[in-house]
Amino acid sequence: MTDANTLENTLKNQQWVGGQAPTDADKTAFEALKSADLSAETHPNVFAWFCLVSKFTDAVRNSWAAAAPAKAGKGKKAEKKVEKKEDDDDLDLFGDDDEEDAEAAKEAAKKAKEDAKKKKEKKKAVAMSLVMLEVKPLDDTINLDDLANKMFTELTQDGLFWKTEYKKEPVAFGIFKLIVGFSLEDEKVSVDGVIEKIEELEDFVQSVEIMAFNKI
Repeated sequence: MTDANTLENTLKNQQWVGGQAPTDADKTAFEALKSADLSAETHPNVFAWFCLVSKFTDAVRNSWAAAAPAKAGKGKKAEKKVEKKEDDDDLDLFGDDDEEDAEAAKEAAKKAKEDAKKKKEKKKAVAMSLVMLEVKPLDDTINLDDLANKMFTELTQDGLFWKTEYKKEPVAFGIFKLIVGFSLEDEKVSVDGVIEKIEELEDFVQSVEIMAFNKI
């Protein structure tokens, strides 16, 4: 199993190629991928596994080939198995340095996966819209410049971006309406919510209507 894509699917559900412990399959796959150009962004699980395996010495990796457990026997065979297990307990294949390296490798692999995830999230496009509103004042005594400034400074929230330029267009009988625009992040801001906030300025605003609504 030396194909990076196949390994990626396998390592989604387990830490090692051979299962829950390192085996000769990990050594073989590691040797095959030494010259591969692995990326934490495209193959995060393989990249994390490769970083972990690379922290072990060649001697330790070579020992994985003989890591198959012996079958339980009876009588003298069983005694030999107990003696072998005691000998294995005395033999520290990894050593303190290897344990520290393995822990450091796990941390490095974890950080690499987190960085790749953050980078992917940054690349995700933010859905936005551009809205133009027609705001009619309560009467002809309302100063539209003051009204526009009031909206820009008081009606603010994360994801809402007012266009500082605005227009005044005549309606009738000396009354003008205010044409304003803003862009917004669709996931954070509701157009209806912005309109409601403007209409709450009851001492200044008669009505608000949408002139244009386009996705950016």
